[in-house]
Amino acid sequence: MPKASDIKKNAAIEYNGKVLIVRDITRSVPQGRAGGSLYRMRMYDVVTGGKVDETFKADEVLNFADLIRRPSMFSYIDGEELVFMDNEDYTPYNLNKEAIADEALFINEETEGLSVIIIDDVPVAVALPSSVELVITETDPSIKGASASARTKPATLSTGLIVQVPEHISSGDKIKINTEERKFMGRADSK
Repeated sequence: MPKASDIKKNAAIEYNGKVLIVRDITRSVPQGRAGGSLYRMRMYDVVTGGKVDETFKADEVLNFADLIRRPSMFSYIDGEELVFMDNEDYTPYNLNKEAIADEALFINEETEGLSVIIIDDVPVAVALPSSVELVITETDPSIKGASASARTKPATLSTGLIVQVPEHISSGDKIKINTEERKFMGRADSK
């Protein structure tokens, strides 16, 4: 059984009789306390969709929930839901846009390495790959002669995500984004 310090984003844990998906973790080290860090976790109940905020001590033991990760691909948008298709048996999984709003900013038809997280036969979340490739739809014009390590500028990507990119990058470029840090990693390899 993992300690609170071992829990990562998008993990599913059982807590107070509920199955919760961890959406965000903030670590803090209070002054004047002998010992450990505190981990504040923002979680969502997989049944009700309700938000749960809890703080755990670093060595507090938690239980992982039984979950299945199915390799899937984004298929299409159906009203308020995003529909994913299982890569192996083509089962469709419908997930509410609001429930996966943060992840949806990294997903398009070309996104590879996605997994749909299933608990008790119900799709509840999407696990993203560590990086994705997206096209810049809007940014300030590139500056000739700008070095790769120079200042940055905001760029809007095809999914609506906004990230900071170096000044030499321009609209239409395909770039690689770190999904956990939401940061520019470089130009995508052109195939």
